[in-house]
Amino acid sequence: MLFAIFCTDKEDYLDVRMDNRPAHVDYLKAQGDKLIFAGPTLAEDGETMNGSLIVVDFDNLEQAQEFASNDPYAQAKLFDSVVIRAWNKVLP
Repeated sequence: MLFAIFCTDKEDYLDVRMDNRPAHVDYLKAQGDKLIFAGPTLAEDGETMNGSLIVVDFDNLEQAQEFASNDPYAQAKLFDSVVIRAWNKVLP
């Protein structure tokens, strides 16, 4: 089952994001086929990272929650909020 994980960074935490980015990217890469896609959301300037959108394929919500809580960004307390929703890919 696919899950969309929407994460919003705490305000003024860009340094925390950048300090933990290499570990976060490694963590995502280690998921193999479970990772469908991932990338940062951007502020209105179109450049400043301010959150994350990750879509993963797990058997259930609990596995998606565990994945999200073990992310190095989450461990570093980067996020103000994390929302996980089951997602159905329709197109393309």
